[in-house]
Amino acid sequence: WASSYPIISIEDGLAEEDWDGWQLLTEKLGDKIQLVGDDLYVTNVNRLSRGIKSKASNSILIKPNQIGTLTETTAAIKMAQQAGWTAVVSHRSGETEDTTIADLAVGQNTGLIKAGAPCRSERTAKYNRLLKIENELGKKAHFAGMQAFYNLKR
Repeated sequence: WASSYPIISIEDGLAEEDWDGWQLLTEKLGDKIQLVGDDLYVTNVNRLSRGIKSKASNSILIKPNQIGTLTETTAAIKMAQQAGWTAVVSHRSGETEDTTIADLAVGQNTGLIKAGAPCRSERTAKYNRLLKIENELGKKAHFAGMQAFYNLKR
């Protein structure tokens, strides 16, 4: 099915403790599809380090309010990037209109953000903040497009 459809990303493709399954999934699909660990890593650098060493995926979902501090959040992003992985900065359920994740995604140069469909104010606030950042950056702003998936062979 992965070769029959234009799938670019799979989030939480397997159970959070199925490390062997994640390794196999990454071995089979990891050069073509972004395999994002959310429950697998829970924005935790110890779990992420294990995943990097075992090649359990090629991307991490970053939820700043899941791990607790911006220091821990940026450490997880940097660890993923240094391993050649993507980091997807994400909202959580029960989200507010706070737009910090937009600034975090741009400031940490992740190129990827997950904020849901552009409906309801808590989601549109994040997209509006991205537009404001783009305006502030002017010609320095760059839309990565498919280049955001820099670790895939396409």
